[in-house]
This record gives sequence, C-alpha cells and structure tokens, in this order.
Amino acid sequence: MTLTENNSVNEFPIITPPSTSPRRRRRAKVRRSERRPGPWTYILILALSAFFIGPFIWLVLAALKTPAEWASLPVKILPEQAQWENFAAALNDANFFGYAGNSLFLATTYSILITLSSAAVGFGFARLRAPGKKALFLIVLATMMIPQILTLLPTYILFSRIGLINTYWPWVLWGLAASPYMVFLFRQYFSSLPKELEDAAIIDGAGWFRIFATIFLPLSRPILITSFLLSFTWTWGDYIAPALLLNLDNTTLAVAITAFYQDPNGNTIPTVQAAAGVMYIIPVLLIFFFMQRYFIQSNVSSGIKG
Repeated sequence: MTLTENNSVNEFPIITPPSTSPRRRRRAKVRRSERRPGPWTYILILALSAFFIGPFIWLVLAALKTPAEWASLPVKILPEQAQWENFAAALNDANFFGYAGNSLFLATTYSILITLSSAAVGFGFARLRAPGKKALFLIVLATMMIPQILTLLPTYILFSRIGLINTYWPWVLWGLAASPYMVFLFRQYFSSLPKELEDAAIIDGAGWFRIFATIFLPLSRPILITSFLLSFTWTWGDYIAPALLLNLDNTTLAVAITAFYQDPNGNTIPTVQAAAGVMYIIPVLLIFFFMQRYFIQSNVSSGIKG
C-alpha cells in the first residue's frame, strides 16, 4: 500500500526552528549589558579602596621618615631616605614581643570563650522551645544599642570591688557572657538547618548538649571562624579596657605603644610609634587575608530569617 503525497506530508510535518525576533535580541542584549559592571562601578571601588587603605599607607610612610620630616611644613609625603632603623627601635626601646604576647593571650582567650558561649546561646534560641523565647531574644538584640562607653565606669567599679583589677579575669568573664551580635549570627545559622538532624540524633538517644557539640557546632565552621576573627580583632585593637583595668606591667601592646617610645626629654617619637603601629596592624591583616572566604561565607549562610 502506498501513501499519497498529502498523507506523507501530514504524517511527517517539517518543523522549522522559531526565529528570534529583533525585540527578543534587544532584550537579551540589554540583560547582558546590565550584568556587566560599568566604568563607574570600578571607579567607585577604586575610590573606596583608596579611602580605606590610605591611612595605613600614610602610617607606613610616617614610619620611614625622620622626626624632622614628620614635623616639617609643608608636609612631605615621601621620605628622602627610608629610615628602617625606626622598626628596630620599635622592637628594642620597649618590650614589644612581651606586650604582643599579652595581647595575643587576651585576644585568643576571649575569642575562644565568647565564640563557644555565643554558639551555645544561639543554639538555644534556634532549636529549643521555651515560653518567652522570642521576647528574650529581642531583649538580647536590644543590648547591642547600648554604647560601650556607658558601661565602662560601672564595669570598673564592679571589677574593683571584687578584686579583679590588674588581672585578666575580666576578659574571661566577658567571654563567658556571650556577645549579642554573635548570638544573632549563630541563631540565624542554626535556624536554617533541617529539623531532621536533631530528630535523628534524639532517636539515637543523644541529648541536647551532644546534639549541639557533635552535630550543629561542626556544621557551623564558617560562623565559628567569623566569630573568632571579629572577637580577636576587637580585643587586639582595644585600647580603653586595658588602659582602664591593667597596669603597665601586664598591659597590652595597644597601650604600650602610646606609653613608651620617648626621647631623653620625655617627648614622644612619632616615627618610632608609627613603626610600632605598622607591626601592630600587620598580624590582623594577615589573619583576615587568609580567613576572608569564611567571613564572606558566614554572612551569606546566616541571612535574615524569622
């Protein structure tokens, strides 16, 4: 049996690809141009980069000048000859490494304690059920609006009456008290994890502490690193609390830089102070440089969630 020409055409229609209209092509071109950043975006990024890195560059240039060049008018931006001996003087004129060790001990101890305590509190707000939990969480967030300067005098009086002045115990107590901002970060991240994780652990007979320590805490590595990094940089760069609570024998590097580096007449040597400041800043820059991907990842993974 043979097929007619019309039947064969009906059974096997020829399908032609749809042609892209000029309007669609223009829309696609507009979308591609919108995704591509314009020149003003790069100009803005360069301007902001110069704004933020400018003070550090100025500090480095000041560390390479002589005191006369520092005080000269008009201001000389570049030194005539780099004074690398300012860095040697910064290390030798004061117990630089000893005070740096004090800062490292305080910053590390405080950061570890406040990271763990904030993670525990954030886990409780995220996964445990209790009456008034939301109201209590709002109160914790509200404490972030209290300026720290308002609590300095009551804090000093409290620690003075219990005999903790000139000791490192205040930083231990602060670390155990958790941080409202870190609590918020951990609470947001733990709330985003599936409930099946804790259900499976409860069926296996695990308690809440074991669930927190063996399941949720290892999963929150980006938030842990971010919390440690922010707490470390805050404590490393803090000047007010060590100046208020510690003496010059056990104080931190931030206070020591402002207290030492003087000439025989008692005048401050600003170029040597600048050299000490450069060496004081570099460790924090290196830590953030190697840990920045965890910092960015934590901000993405702990987005706002009700």
